Amino acid sequence: MRRSLRFAVGILGLLASICRPPAAAGQGNPPVSPTTSEKLAPALEELMAQAKVQQEQYHDSEALAKYEQVLVKAPATYEALWQAAILSVRIGARYTDETRKSAYFSAARLYANRALVVRSEGAEGHYAEALALGNQATLLGARGRLLAYKEMKSHVFKAVARRPDWAEAWQMLGRWHYRVDHYNLLERGFSRLFLGGMPSGAGTRKAIDALVRAHELAPKRIEFCYDLARVHLNQGQRSRAVAVLQEAMELKPVTAEELETSRRCRRMLEQLNRQLHRQVQRHIRKKA
Repeated sequence: MRRSLRFAVGILGLLASICRPPAAAGQGNPPVSPTTSEKLAPALEELMAQAKVQQEQYHDSEALAKYEQVLVKAPATYEALWQAAILSVRIGARYTDETRKSAYFSAARLYANRALVVRSEGAEGHYAEALALGNQATLLGARGRLLAYKEMKSHVFKAVARRPDWAEAWQMLGRWHYRVDHYNLLERGFSRLFLGGMPSGAGTRKAIDALVRAHELAPKRIEFCYDLARVHLNQGQRSRAVAVLQEAMELKPVTAEELETSRRCRRMLEQLNRQLHRQVQRHIRKKA
């Protein structure tokens, strides 16, 4: 009974944070820029450069303000749009007040939608749209939440297809697969009756593969280690979870978010080690 309860709590914890925005890339590269450059006036190029410096220093609000200044003068600047969307999600997620969260997430949707108008096939715009949808879903009722997960599908798949080298896109794909594959009975029934069915193609094995790929592309991103370890653990793959958590312990956290994730990894690893120790002791007593 206790083991089942712990498993259920673990699943709920994973699903509750499945659309958490990625932290700033403290252990890896900053958010990836599109491969094609945009021609801007020198003053706007300088603002874009300043925004990127602020991002590298984890000053999200200051970076967002710089991108917004660019958009006032050049509203069709693709990179400024999708970066502003991602930053809006990241900033909004830090608030506990749902009104402020909602305002930032709504702004993120607007920026992402505008990015897709400018470049309909842009991976970054599709990623930003999926990220904004996933975070808005946490504030919605059942119908709105399930519609958001359904709408996310095309965006997250397009992001990965167009930027297969982008670790964050693979992480988002893995989270989407896991969340949809773990719909509860009510969510499954509601989707079939009122939403034309569940999003097709989701699977836990696919979630693991996507999270493994994200970890391979950015092995020094501790949040990727954490996501992958939790999925391994909830699938009963303890040895794999331990291996990933041990990798996480070798990483030095830079941001406050990374420090908290590092603490969670350490607690999870300690819990697994205690369980293993108890199993070994029971085995020894049986043999004695």
